[in-house]
Amino acid sequence: MTKMAENTVRERLALAKQQGYLVEVHNLPGDDYFNVGFVVGMDQLFCLLISIDWDGKINGLIVIRISSIQAVLKQTDYLTTVSEKTKVAHRYHYFDVWRVQKFLDEHPAITSGNLLENALQDSYSNDLPVVIGTRKYKGNDDFTGKIAQLDRIQLVLHYFNEHDLSSLWEYQVLLAQIDYLRFRGTQMATAQQIFADIFPED
Repeated sequence: MTKMAENTVRERLALAKQQGYLVEVHNLPGDDYFNVGFVVGMDQLFCLLISIDWDGKINGLIVIRISSIQAVLKQTDYLTTVSEKTKVAHRYHYFDVWRVQKFLDEHPAITSGNLLENALQDSYSNDLPVVIGTRKYKGNDDFTGKIAQLDRIQLVLHYFNEHDLSSLWEYQVLLAQIDYLRFRGTQMATAQQIFADIFPED
C-alpha cells in the first residue's frame, strides 16, 4: 500500500472524528493486519480509536502514532461487513462488554491533551495491563504486560511471553519509540487473568 501524505492522514482522521464513521487505519507493513474503529481523539502525535474487532464488537481503546499510519480508508467492503456485524452485536447485547463507551463518558478528558500520556497514566495508576507496539518491531511483535515504572521519557514493562510462562520479563521502552498502545479491552482482560493465576503478586 502506498503511504499517504501525513497531511492527508490527519485530514481523514479529523473528518472521521467529526462525522463519527468507521475507518480502517493501516499502520503496520503489509495489508494483512490493520485497525478498524471510530476516531475519538487526536493530538499532535497520536490518534485515539475505539477499536472494533472482526466480530463487530468493541475490542478496547488504541492510541496510534500518526506518523506510523500508512493510510486511512472509509467505505470499504470490509468496513461495510464490520458495520453489519455491529448491528448483530448491538441486537444481542455484546457490542461493548468492556464498557468502553461508559468509561469514555465518565472520563472525557482522556480523549484530549496528550493521548499517549493519558493512556499510560490511566493504565499505570489503575494497575491495568496494556499491549505496546514499538517502532523497532513494527507489528512483528508487541508486548503485553503491566507498567512497573513510568516517567516522561520511558517506561518499564513487566510482560509475559505466551510461549514461555516460566517468569515475567522486563522491557524498558522509550515513549518516543511507542507506535501504538492498546488498553481497556479484550487483551487487558485476558492479561489480567494470566497475571492473577500465573503471576500473582506476593
